[in-house]
Amino acid sequence: MPQTTYAPGMRLEIRGEEWVVKRVNTISGCHSKALTAIGISELVRDKESIFLDGLELDHGNGIKILDPADIELKQDNSERFIHGKLFVESLLRQTPPIDNKLYLGHQGAVDDVPFQLDPALQALELPRQRILIADAVGLGKTIEIGILLSELIRRGRGKRILVVTLKSLMAQFQKELWHRFTIPLVRLDSSGLQKVRNNIPTNANPFSYYDKTIISIDTLKNDSEYRVYLENCHWDIVVIDEAHNVAERGNQKSQRAKVAKLLAEHSESMILASATPFDGNPRSFASLMNMLDPTAIADPENYGPEDIKGLYLRRFKKDINEQVKESFKERTIRKEMCIASSLEESVYEKLSTLKLEMIDRRKVKGQHLFKTVLEKSMFSSPAACLKTVNERLKRQSKVLDNLKLEDAKACARDIEKLKELSGLLQAITAENYGKYQSLLSLLKDKTALNWTGKSSDDRLVIFTEHLETLTFLKTNLQKDLNLNDGAILELNGSMSDIDQMSRVQDFGDPNSKVRLLIASDVASEGINLHYLSHKMIHFDIPWSLMTFQQRNGRIDRYGQEREPLICYLLTESSNENVKDDNRNLEILIKKDQQAQKSIGDPSALGGYDVDSQEQLTAKAMEGEISSDEFEKSLEEKPDFLDIMWGEKPIHTGKETIVKKGQLPRLFKSDWDYFTRALTEVQRRNKLQVARQDDRQILTITLNDELKHLFKNLPKEIVTKNGEIHLCAHREYLKQEIKALRNRSTEESDNSWLQAHLLWENHPLMDWISHKASSHFRRGEAPVLTLPTIPQGESWFLIYGMMPNKRGLPVVQDWFAVYYEQASCKGIKTLEEFLRATKIDRQEHPNSGSEINLAHLLTKYRSGSPTHAQQARAV
Repeated sequence: MPQTTYAPGMRLEIRGEEWVVKRVNTISGCHSKALTAIGISELVRDKESIFLDGLELDHGNGIKILDPADIELKQDNSERFIHGKLFVESLLRQTPPIDNKLYLGHQGAVDDVPFQLDPALQALELPRQRILIADAVGLGKTIEIGILLSELIRRGRGKRILVVTLKSLMAQFQKELWHRFTIPLVRLDSSGLQKVRNNIPTNANPFSYYDKTIISIDTLKNDSEYRVYLENCHWDIVVIDEAHNVAERGNQKSQRAKVAKLLAEHSESMILASATPFDGNPRSFASLMNMLDPTAIADPENYGPEDIKGLYLRRFKKDINEQVKESFKERTIRKEMCIASSLEESVYEKLSTLKLEMIDRRKVKGQHLFKTVLEKSMFSSPAACLKTVNERLKRQSKVLDNLKLEDAKACARDIEKLKELSGLLQAITAENYGKYQSLLSLLKDKTALNWTGKSSDDRLVIFTEHLETLTFLKTNLQKDLNLNDGAILELNGSMSDIDQMSRVQDFGDPNSKVRLLIASDVASEGINLHYLSHKMIHFDIPWSLMTFQQRNGRIDRYGQEREPLICYLLTESSNENVKDDNRNLEILIKKDQQAQKSIGDPSALGGYDVDSQEQLTAKAMEGEISSDEFEKSLEEKPDFLDIMWGEKPIHTGKETIVKKGQLPRLFKSDWDYFTRALTEVQRRNKLQVARQDDRQILTITLNDELKHLFKNLPKEIVTKNGEIHLCAHREYLKQEIKALRNRSTEESDNSWLQAHLLWENHPLMDWISHKASSHFRRGEAPVLTLPTIPQGESWFLIYGMMPNKRGLPVVQDWFAVYYEQASCKGIKTLEEFLRATKIDRQEHPNSGSEINLAHLLTKYRSGSPTHAQQARAV
């Protein structure tokens, strides 16, 4: 039998439903072809299935190729041709753009900030949209991701999306993408994954259950069973937030790096985001670039700008300052010198003379002296230092019996010294701990920080590195500040994903009791704390400028409306070693402020990642380098990523206006199209709708059909009474997003915005487009008798497309073929057709006069060669 030729983009009728071919594979050993197809008709819409053409022929009704030449014409007798206009509009809205202009992302519920459009523009220049967004802390990388995702979804390249981020950021990221871009990510936290597993067979893949999901990188890396599932999934887009956590370091790949590499291999597009993507090792940065393009860098130790051209984009505040002057306030810095008590001085004196024979002898190259570790923990708190001492005592006691005699004697002497230090530390209570008493005085003094603990929109953040310090502060401040129950919240990395997200949400809820957040550095990456807070205290001073940047960026970021106040607590001691160490810490504070004001990036000062910068600081603390040498090492130097950027100008959004496109439409706005289509749907279906035309808000009560549509979307986007609210007024919606921060969870159904942005990417827009075209059956096209078309003249509106092997259009166009009587007079563009007919600008009355459809059909079927067989007729 002759073999039928199938090609991507071809429309087929299989088992009574319409499909579009995405991919064609020949099955070895037989003559059958496997057709991967996406459903178009309502029952199978967006479902991906694989059909064997031989099997369908033997056991079904076969496969029917839907030939545009077989179209049937139907006269549109609706009032003002509304059915025909809705039909054509629905098809126009299903036509993906193929150029590199912006058509949608900038129309989200976001501020008009041109520099945030550049990552999308740069990515769209690439054959595959794979990019690292490396903008500085607080410039809005989540918004930039949302803009690019919206453009890819509009192009049909974003059906399946996986976002990977930190546990504490999942809810924040999920809400931001929904509120501003209506991208419905289902959160696969521990409870979300359990829910999926309960709803699917044991051997089914949980990552195939939802099309768009967000999950923690630590969830993926900790559960080995997920690897098999990930290897059997493919995504259109994978997003990895805080991507520096998945870079390869040294010769050993971390579990995070292995998961990221696997995801890179199973995705078409990939977006990495990190304010600190370079850790000082070119090989580590190369691993990120090779995730984006495996052919980019052949030698990870030796590469240049041309190898990674187009793969990343990085800007700082200084680059885009003119666009965001009002969005970044000048910082106020305050240093508090906290006088050490006599008991603390005893500990510092002991540390100054401490020599640990066995412990120091076994120091691993590249690690701090244990004495330095103790000093660092003491600078955090006596509680942290005591914990460090006691843990080392346990370890030394365990190995004592297995050592040779001389080593055992040295170990025993070390143990005695540590026990003596432990006793000194235990004697320091909150009452005689100088730094804590200084903090207490600072918080009680109503003029020092101008913080009372009473105002809901003036919340305070305290950062500390050590969990023991955090626990100490939480216990004692609750007692000494006389705050209400629930006023102090703690956040640390040992908490579950659900607990971390819940606490971040409580801190951002203006009606919660929270007034003070005490956090470890798990809260220093990505979390938005600036809505209700502009004051921060560093209880202990980081030894890394990267940590400074990350901590301070929680309140000093785009959208902060008040001047950030940042306070550093340092211990003042008579001990000369402590004085020298304080000098080094003050150098770090000064350099961070210098970087903030002039450079914009602390990575240009003395190292690129937390570990390398802490090693440098430890050298200064241990006396390997002087304070002057330490400060000199932190001078600005040529930046690796700047060198990698080459001679190209930094993108700052100045050219974005000319790169914004406008797709042709028959209706003047999304609101106009949706409401007109909804009116037609209401006439045929029982659907409860309330309208507020002044604010362009629709309230729709979900019927069974819509409940099914929203079943696999985040449950938070539907109100408790089964309603959804759609809003096409962007400025009103942006104000609502802002107002949400001042609304309690008791006042609304949840902490999610109840009004959804009504625009092209909302899930209901696709639903209404299918409804809008349902006045005409499969294989039918409407005929409109417009008064703007002269008597005897006929126009045929055609869409033609040539896809790639994935079924995505490579070449496409809408055009019009027009006739005078029976003679074909030429081809016009869609824009020329719209100018001639004015169908997009005027409401044309429908006279209902009968026309000769058979005569029109004869013209169409016997017309010019421009009616290519692969074109889809309208």
